[in-house]
Parts: sequence; structure tokens; C-alpha cells
Amino acid sequence: MFFRFIALFFALYLIPTVNATDLANFNKKLSANVASEIKKYSIPGAAYAIVQNNQVIAMESFGYIDKAKSQKVDNNTVFRLASVSKPFAATITTMLAQEQQLNLSDPITKYVPHFALATKGAAEKIQIKHLLSHSSGLMPNAYDNLLHENWSMDKIIGRFDRVTPICQPAKCYGYQNIAYGFLQPAIEAVSTKNYASLLQERIFSPLKMHNASVGIDVFLKQKNTAKPHILRKRIKTGRKDRAGKDIRRYIWRTVKVEPDYYKVAPAAGVNASIDDLSKWLIANLGHNPEVLSPALLSELTIPRIKTKKDLRRRYWREHLTDAHYGYGWRIYQFEGHPIIYHSGWVAGYRADIGYSPTLDMGFAILINAESNVINKISSQFWAQAHELLVASN
Repeated sequence: MFFRFIALFFALYLIPTVNATDLANFNKKLSANVASEIKKYSIPGAAYAIVQNNQVIAMESFGYIDKAKSQKVDNNTVFRLASVSKPFAATITTMLAQEQQLNLSDPITKYVPHFALATKGAAEKIQIKHLLSHSSGLMPNAYDNLLHENWSMDKIIGRFDRVTPICQPAKCYGYQNIAYGFLQPAIEAVSTKNYASLLQERIFSPLKMHNASVGIDVFLKQKNTAKPHILRKRIKTGRKDRAGKDIRRYIWRTVKVEPDYYKVAPAAGVNASIDDLSKWLIANLGHNPEVLSPALLSELTIPRIKTKKDLRRRYWREHLTDAHYGYGWRIYQFEGHPIIYHSGWVAGYRADIGYSPTLDMGFAILINAESNVINKISSQFWAQAHELLVASN
């Protein structure tokens, strides 16, 4: 089977090599391209990292933490990760399962007993593993809108008794945030630590992710944080590009950090710097087996449910031939190579992270504005990384 690629994690002699000069030139072009895109869309700040094997190949930062240019973004500037938080939740949940502290086949009602659906007995069929893979059978993004309404999680959960499933568990894909948040009570029921403390103890501290944290309170206390920006308007400049299209100027507005998606910490509650994500990538590539074991990484990246919509994603669609969701990660087939990937989007921030087991390479990028240019940058990175591989071998 194609998806047995995970064995390549540890057969390093099979992984193609790229010399240092080619990598340096590759990063030089990437950095120039990112700087150009950031300028084109007037994005306040950004940072990216490239890792290969167990080393950071490049780490670059651009612009400022806010529109006022009060402080430059650096490698330790903390951004909100939004849905790039999900791989952390899936990792800790699966870790506990492999330690036999919980069972991924447990019904979520065991830990969230007041969760019920309109169809009698349907809630009891949803297991932890279905939440991890977004295959619960719930309509996509069920009740996300209520996170903005200052509702408590208990009150939101109480509304699910009005929801009828769209399919049986494990039969269809439906991306969730609130339901992903149900992982937290399951995790905390079998641990003496709360969710944030457990991530700190089992992942952040061992990997020396010194800036990483969970929750709005910690984020607001940190000094070196990127501020969120939303698009206010686009203004025609009167100039045209080479294709004859109007060149527009993007006007961003700095906004407050909102608490809404922090209510579902497993779905969107992690804060981190690009330096932190470089260490997270290296661990997921298999180079910190004492923290993330080979068995754990294998379990997380088994394709669980097909995600056909991903095959139509702008910028990515010309490269993708297959797309699934595993446990907390998307699994893309990108020009003949698997890419383990996730993106994140929350008010004022975008994040992208991915790694290739066959190239033993990872890439992450963070920006403090809601711009789709991040998809262009990430997809181009992987296309160019594969071209570099072919040219070097």
C-alpha cells in the first residue's frame, strides 16, 4: 500500500540528500518570494522555518508585530496557531491511549455525559477516535457560530440535542471545532493534570518549546506577541500588473485578541513561535523518539477518512492527487510524496505547517493577518522542494 510510507521515517538511508549550497540557494529564493508576497499584500508580520533531518535549515522573520510597527517580528514572537493546535491535541490523546490510560474506542459520552443528539442513541456511537479524525457524523463546524456569542461550553453542548447526524460515525468527513474540544474532558478525566499542564509536561518542555502555551491568559501576559489584523479594505492604486490586472493596496486593522476559540483549546488554543514549531516539526519527523515514539507517529498519520474537498483547494489543487484526515493531521499525496499537513485560521492570524517523511523535511509559516497568500506560499514551497530533490538526485 502507498500509505506504508511511514516506514520511511526510520530508514534514513533511503531519504534523498540535498547539499548545503543548494539548500542555501533554495532558502534565499524562498525568503525573497515571501518578502515580496508580504509586501504585496501589506501583511504586518510573518515568520517561517525549514527543517531537514534533525536540524533547522532556515528560520526567517518579516515585518512587525502590529500595523504601528512598534516591534519587529523575530523567531520568538508568539502567534496564535488556531487549528494547527489540533495535531497537539491528537498527539496527547493518542499518547494516553497507547499508555492505556484511555481507549480511543470509548464513547465521548463517557466523558461528556450531557452530550446528546436529536437522533436517539446517536451521541453514544461517537467515539474518541471519530473526534480525532473529524468523522463523527456531525455537520461540519457544528455550532462554531455560538463561540462568538459568549456562550459557555456547557450551554453550547446543551444545544446539540437539536442536531441530527448527517451520517454514521466513520462514514463521512465533517470538520469540527466544538466537538474537537470534547477531547479536553476525556484527557483530563484520566490525568492528574489539566490539558494545558499536560501539554507543557509531555510536549512543550521536553522539546524545549519555550514560548509555547495554551490559552488566552498566557498569551495576553506575554510581551513578544504578534497582534491580530483583519482586512478593512482594498484600494485601487491606479497601476496594473503584468497580466493587466489592477494592483490594489491592502489596508489592515489591528484588533483585539478574542477569547472565542480559546474555549475549545484542543481545537484552537495553542500559542507558539516559529522557533517552537521548528522543534515540533523535527520531533514529528521522528528525531525525538523519546518524546514522540515511532508507534505514536505511525498511529497519528494513518489515513482515516477521505477529504475530497481538499483536492479543490486553491494553489494546492494542481499538486494533490489524494487527501485524507488522520488523527489531528491532514495527509496529502503531493506529486507522488505524502505531506503531513495542517492549516489554521482564527481572527487576525493564519498558520500553516507540514512535513514530508520521504524528504525528511518540514516547513511552517505564521502570519498576523487573515490572508490566503499563506496557501500560495506553502504549496509553492512543497512544489519547489520536490523540484530541488529531483535536481539533486
